Amino acid sequence: MDFAYSPKVQALRERVSAFMDAHVYPAEAVFERQVAEGDRWQPTAIMEELKAKARAEGLWNLFLPESEYGAGLSNLEYAPLAEIMGRSLLGPEPFNCSAPDTGNMEVLVRYGSEAQKRQWLEPLLRGEIRSAFAMTEPDVASSDATNMAATAVRDGDQWLINGRKWWTSGACDPRCKVMIFMGLS
Repeated sequence: MDFAYSPKVQALRERVSAFMDAHVYPAEAVFERQVAEGDRWQPTAIMEELKAKARAEGLWNLFLPESEYGAGLSNLEYAPLAEIMGRSLLGPEPFNCSAPDTGNMEVLVRYGSEAQKRQWLEPLLRGEIRSAFAMTEPDVASSDATNMAATAVRDGDQWLINGRKWWTSGACDPRCKVMIFMGLS
């Protein structure tokens, strides 16, 4: 298999690296100060500035493969960009490429109804809201989905969800408006 970067990926690597050097790394101290001085669960002004800059430069939703919504990169093409973003704790969010939103957006792109896409996917893609992912459970090794005990049972037009989750990624963010709940059905 050829792992050489295509011209498209090399150009994106250069742009992401330049953005990280010019904006993200210099913002790390400002971000830490804003978090320390405020509520750690509230969005910071510097992050919102970084997001606006990345979006204006077309460095937005790079993670989303095989979709009209993102850059259309394969995992192999996106990986070197994620590596660069991952060099900073701030790295992925300015590009709207942070977990759990990335995985949740991929689920919505592939399996969401048109109404769910309008209500949840589109605002996530614009960076207006955040999402959460609920898989981990307190009494089982739930990083293996076959061990989960939580259930989702169909009852007419609704689902009855029963279970206990913890360490739900993204749940404490005040912008969190949608959660993907992992349960047995």
